[in-house]
Amino acid sequence: MAKIGPAKFVNEVKIEAKKVTWPTRQETTVSMIAVFIMVFVSSIFLYFADQIIAYLILLVMGLGR
Repeated sequence: MAKIGPAKFVNEVKIEAKKVTWPTRQETTVSMIAVFIMVFVSSIFLYFADQIIAYLILLVMGLGR
């Protein structure tokens, strides 16, 4: 593997960065909203799953209501 100097490396990084297709503001916003919704739904699901498992453990141990 050939070694390259820091200046050439930075120059190549700039060239490659120009080739990237960056998302638009709208695409970024839509993706961010989708992530927030999925995190919210996942947290609600995990909360209820935790409550059910905790109740079942108490039931099995004879401490249930």
